[in-house]
Amino acid sequence: MYGMLALSARFSNHSSFAGTDPRERGKDYAKQCQQLLNLNDVSLTTIQVCVLLGAIAVVDGRNPSSETIYYSIACRIAQLLDLPHCHTSSRVEQEVNIRVWWTLCMIDVWSSAGVRLPRLMIPQPNIPLPMNETTFLTMTRTEGFTVSIPPDRASSLLAQMVLLNRILSEINDFNIKAATTTLTEEYITTTISTLSTNLTTWLKNLPEHMHDTPTNLQSYASQGQGHLFVTLYLGYYHYGQMLFYRFLHEDVRAHTPRTHFYAQQCKEHAVRLCEMIYRSEEVPGCAVLYNMVGHVLVIASTVQIHTLLFGDEGSVVLARARLERNFCILTKLRTLWPTLDVCMERLQAFHRACRSSVDTSFCMDGWMVRFLVEFASPVSDKDRGVDVPWALEEIGIF
Repeated sequence: MYGMLALSARFSNHSSFAGTDPRERGKDYAKQCQQLLNLNDVSLTTIQVCVLLGAIAVVDGRNPSSETIYYSIACRIAQLLDLPHCHTSSRVEQEVNIRVWWTLCMIDVWSSAGVRLPRLMIPQPNIPLPMNETTFLTMTRTEGFTVSIPPDRASSLLAQMVLLNRILSEINDFNIKAATTTLTEEYITTTISTLSTNLTTWLKNLPEHMHDTPTNLQSYASQGQGHLFVTLYLGYYHYGQMLFYRFLHEDVRAHTPRTHFYAQQCKEHAVRLCEMIYRSEEVPGCAVLYNMVGHVLVIASTVQIHTLLFGDEGSVVLARARLERNFCILTKLRTLWPTLDVCMERLQAFHRACRSSVDTSFCMDGWMVRFLVEFASPVSDKDRGVDVPWALEEIGIF
């Protein structure tokens, strides 16, 4: 409970918090949570507490290693317990275990990549995906195992996040490999094509009611699941911009039909990510205010900077408008999450890289991979030696 309060107090309107910076409200609760943590208690509760403490470490923005330690403990306890196959007294307890297991698998992809360590959780084919959220939320412990569960779990938002997260894992691996080793052009082309197909296939396989449409967003909002729907698509659009990001540089350097197509894919994903966040603010019950929104929006904003630098007149006008709106959203999030200080510093470091050398600032080298993947860590300046003819401050973005 203290862990949940540590994360949620920043949103409270209670009079007891009057005059207290929202970013500071959770600190005492976090300390209480840490003091109560008992690592000798190998249980689901300890897993949940470690996940909360890991999230608290992330949003604090000061010590990414603490996040990894807490998440690692949670993963190891889940493995020790064989959590998805634990004996339970009801279907709801069984489903909680399954959902916690898959949540850890998804967290592990983000967390391990962020600190450049091997993953701990390897997806297993014999573990069922999470069930539909509406079914899960209507279940009670008193029903035991009498609840009938539909065999098709494709309608679960969390299940679709799990499937999508597997593609992110492959995208991260490819980007890191490409930045640290010399790959053949054939290998790069084949891998990009395969991962692109995987993203497209995931999207095509979604049930009709899960497509990204205003009607579906309203429908999920009416069920109290609008923020989950938005989160699902923020993941999809972010993974797309991560996969195709390298082609922003290649399209300018050596324009070919292939590089241009993939560069446009990156821009399309970035635009749709921005627009999804904008729509989430306009539909009640859909606003996404968690800290990771800052990271994906920073990456999408750098794509808008690329358009600003290299696009035609019409696209430049739209990109400038998105950058201005994104900056407002990031500023709002910054009032809630200390880690947004890091996000803003990273965006400013990218801006300085563009000022130093616009021709190489989008190159997919080791610096760029760190910028894209290591979301909780500051990045040093990308040292270059050629000035651009004008600065982004001059057009009102920074």
